[in-house]
Amino acid sequence: MFDNKEHTSIDQLGEFGLIAHLTDAIELVGKTTTKGIGDDAAVMDFSGARTLVSTDLLLEGIHFDLRYVPLKHLGYKAVQVNLSDIYAMNGCASQITFSIGLSSKFPLEAVEEIYAGALLACKNYQVDLVGGDTSASAQGLVISVTSIGHAKAEDIVYRDGAQDGDLICVSGDLGGAYVGLQLLEREKRIFLENPAIQPDLEGKDYIVERQLKPEARKDIVELLASLKVKPTAMIDVSDGLASEILHICRASAKGCRLYEEKIPIDPMTYDTAREFSLDPTVCALNGGEDYELLFTVRQEDYDKISGQPDISIIGHITDQASGSELISKSGKVHPITAQGWNAFYH
Repeated sequence: MFDNKEHTSIDQLGEFGLIAHLTDAIELVGKTTTKGIGDDAAVMDFSGARTLVSTDLLLEGIHFDLRYVPLKHLGYKAVQVNLSDIYAMNGCASQITFSIGLSSKFPLEAVEEIYAGALLACKNYQVDLVGGDTSASAQGLVISVTSIGHAKAEDIVYRDGAQDGDLICVSGDLGGAYVGLQLLEREKRIFLENPAIQPDLEGKDYIVERQLKPEARKDIVELLASLKVKPTAMIDVSDGLASEILHICRASAKGCRLYEEKIPIDPMTYDTAREFSLDPTVCALNGGEDYELLFTVRQEDYDKISGQPDISIIGHITDQASGSELISKSGKVHPITAQGWNAFYH
């Protein structure tokens, strides 16, 4: 894709030269893309379907640390976290725009790495990169991705549709990204104290990848469609299970009951959390960045959902007066509070 192996100053290319260099390799694959990069705006044709749009902003030092985040992984993750929002609406992601602000400390080859990751994510998810912007940044790296998708009006799932008795379901497993982050932060501290010591990540590939290279759950949207199950409410798990279920409950004016023993936690996540003297359940509830799908379905869909290995039923929706509660493994009742990611108090 990009063949440069030298340290090439971006000043040599200029803004327009950089844009031309980065976009020459882009190949459009989506049927809904009429016009991509090269004009004042991209053009999409969704043939009457509803259009879905979502934007995420990633800031160096706030959302990522370049001391342990590879640039290619960063580009990949920036796309994935944005596509996840489209899938959380039960939609089909079809295009993205990718904007970047960077300082002069970044050579062309570094920018190529970021874009290579972004384009790999686009390729894997059959999404077109149709535009964006580049800008100088006084300090640090800034990435902004806008995802565009579509869905039939009757297929879109909002947060506010949960009903009494609905089953609460989640895809995959939870807490891995947060525990992976703790591992990376520990190795960074050790390295800063003694640069001669190599990072010790052996046997921890799964949780490190959960943090550095998440995968949006397009497959779950496709699975639900094949099962003829339309969720009553849905959200992606970006800020932690507790925060997300409270979003659904508030939007739907309902309460909930979650069961600790039902929350899916990978054994590596569980064991590593214990090594850090962390409660694995707290990591799942408040860690965030798992980018799984949390959704509610009607009780009559139980038979369709219950046999799916990548979907866990973790509780049910109650009336608003009952509040939002977690039932521990010992049977104790705890109110659910959101203690996950807060962008202004990180």
